[in-house]
Amino acid sequence: MDFVLSELCDQVMTARAGHKPLFVMGGGSKAFYGNYRPVTPQDGHCLLDMTPYRGIVSYHPSELVVTVRAGTPLAELEAALAEHGQMLAFEPPHYSPSATVGGCVAAGLSGPRRMSAGALKDFVLGTQLLDSEGRILSFGGEVMKNVAGYDVSRLLAGSHGIFGAILEVSLKVAPRPMEELTLVLPATQAQALSSFALWRGKPLPISATSWSGDDDRAEGAMRVRLSGAPPAIASARQQIGGEPMAPDAAAGWWQSLREQTHPFFAPGQPLWRLALPPTAAALGLGPTLIEWGGGQRWLSGAHDAAMLSETAARLGGHATLFRAGHAKPPADGVFHPLAPGIAAITRRLKQELDPAGLFNPGRLVLEL
Repeated sequence: MDFVLSELCDQVMTARAGHKPLFVMGGGSKAFYGNYRPVTPQDGHCLLDMTPYRGIVSYHPSELVVTVRAGTPLAELEAALAEHGQMLAFEPPHYSPSATVGGCVAAGLSGPRRMSAGALKDFVLGTQLLDSEGRILSFGGEVMKNVAGYDVSRLLAGSHGIFGAILEVSLKVAPRPMEELTLVLPATQAQALSSFALWRGKPLPISATSWSGDDDRAEGAMRVRLSGAPPAIASARQQIGGEPMAPDAAAGWWQSLREQTHPFFAPGQPLWRLALPPTAAALGLGPTLIEWGGGQRWLSGAHDAAMLSETAARLGGHATLFRAGHAKPPADGVFHPLAPGIAAITRRLKQELDPAGLFNPGRLVLEL
């Protein structure tokens, strides 16, 4: 692995000397996400392929922590954790068997369990970063602790590689639940949001929720996944009601949301992701799929980007064009404009970690 790391450092130094941007690449499973366009020879890009830099560096099941190289296939890491009855609690999506751990962290995406377990960034304990001078920088570690200044390890989650190439990451892991049960209940979107709000105020072992339907006002289906000890699940089932799904069907349902294989996520259509306070009412904006107790809402089809951004901001959230489909991305990028304070911190970090502007220019913020 020292040879692979040396090669990566050499590539960075060559790109820096030639004033060429570097496109950091893992398995390519999330290449569609962000301000992305295919790399062509005319661009003069250097492709920094991280997939050879792979392998689990250390894994301490009793301490619930694993350190892994960025090019390691995500499926390989999850299989190793499963052997010890453990998992990545934030259920990161793969979208392809080629998904890597580095891409997982750089994209910053979490799956259905995020509402109860927390987001990916909450599980990042430490990172190693290859910067634009070919240096290997270490942040954080393998234990939770207070740090002075920026918690750079967590800031790398969802950074789309604009600060440098993630080499290694240390992650908290979690035990797999003793038991899981998914309940299905008929509900309109408004009824589902009301139920989600009611359940948030109760000590129920809910690990995922969703609502889907053909129309905002029509009756759709609400699904609730319970995870934990059998007595807690039995008690929650009595309070919630509904019909239990067969285990295989339930697993398939949550997998279809996590990996976006559900028909709602049809590849050709534009797909918008709205992150909103769960208390926000039904939006009335057409085909909608709701996750995270109302905190994540997917909209499929053509929408006015400015209107969606304005609506999300008014409600205290933000909107992202997650997949452009056949639509043309907005001129100001697919992400919601950064708040002034966050934009200033992002620019400062970019200047500190990548002053040459080598890594993934424009991928997260068009002007960086």
